[in-house]
Amino acid sequence: MKKRIFINIHYLEIGGAERALLGLLSSFDPQIVDVDLFVNQHTGEFMKLIPNYVNLLPEIPEYTCIERSIKDIVKEGHIGMAVRRLWAKSKHKKYLKTLSAEEKKNDSSIFLYVSNAVESALPSLYDNGEYDLAISFLQPHNIVLNKVKAKKKICWIHTDYSTIHVNHDLELPLWDGFDYVASISEECTKAFLKTFPELKDKIVLIENILSPSFVRQQAELEDVSAEMPDESGVVKLLTIGRYCPAKRMECIPRLCADMEKMGLNFRWYIVGFGPDNLIQEALDKYKMRHRMILLGKKTNPYPYVKACDVYVQPSIFEGKSVTVREAQVLCKPAVITNYPTAKSQINNNVDGVIVPLDEENAAKGIADFLKNPKLQKEISDYLASNDFGNESEVEKVYSLMN
Repeated sequence: MKKRIFINIHYLEIGGAERALLGLLSSFDPQIVDVDLFVNQHTGEFMKLIPNYVNLLPEIPEYTCIERSIKDIVKEGHIGMAVRRLWAKSKHKKYLKTLSAEEKKNDSSIFLYVSNAVESALPSLYDNGEYDLAISFLQPHNIVLNKVKAKKKICWIHTDYSTIHVNHDLELPLWDGFDYVASISEECTKAFLKTFPELKDKIVLIENILSPSFVRQQAELEDVSAEMPDESGVVKLLTIGRYCPAKRMECIPRLCADMEKMGLNFRWYIVGFGPDNLIQEALDKYKMRHRMILLGKKTNPYPYVKACDVYVQPSIFEGKSVTVREAQVLCKPAVITNYPTAKSQINNNVDGVIVPLDEENAAKGIADFLKNPKLQKEISDYLASNDFGNESEVEKVYSLMN
């Protein structure tokens, strides 16, 4: 008999973890497993990319209330959920008073306070029967832990825990309730275990699954030359990601200004979305609107990767960047900043380049690479002769059910 797998994620908006889930779903063999996917909110551009052999479970109203605005859920009559979320916010506010300024800045516990508060109002998912494996792909992990019946349960780490502050005592029981904790890289594992050394025996390494054939196929679906035109002597840089502190998009105008002073001729294109006020302010401050071009949100980013000359990831931290791997699959040299997990992502000067994290030296590092066509070609040739796919990682998921 085929094994049964349950997977939970909050929604399928455009994002690295969401793309990683699509990679996992696409790697399953429907002759071996039946997969039920439970998405809390049926929203996001990636919903239409769910493979047809995956059974998308119906949306349940209470689960849609976990992250939507309190105002909206009150309008729909979910008063109890609204009260629970307000109570969670007050508890979290009280907790923040015990933290230092730096800890407050990097605190990530609000979501756990909310998910703990609303859990009792969420219907059980036991009616779906018992699964061989239940996967919690993104927080809130307590849905899979407490609402799903399964022989084995696993939750995923997508975050570099060296960069965030967590409420250890509140969070530990959640992780400890699972049979396994999946980490996407060795560096993520090391950072996580510094915070939760008690969980060492539960960690399994399962990298984000990437299908080169899928990436290459998607890259051919659109012509983006009108948005990213070829210009004589102009290098096309590209960055993809949400506008959030971790991705550090607001520093790019400063990098552009420094690189322009170094005599470089380029356009730096951005595929992304989110609050852009800091980016807009920086663009005006450095007068770089002719260099940094905001293309907005794109469901299919791969044609833009194909159209660029160099992919750049100027993040402060990453778990393991999906977009960097995708750029490598399309034979585009990737330049990344030296965030804590960078060396698990790039073999410097072999399959990409790592530049310093601070803005001044990051700009110099990018400029030096753009002025080095020999190194660019060496990296592109290396990428063309190596396979960056890892669909075999799905075998690790199968093995957890044995």
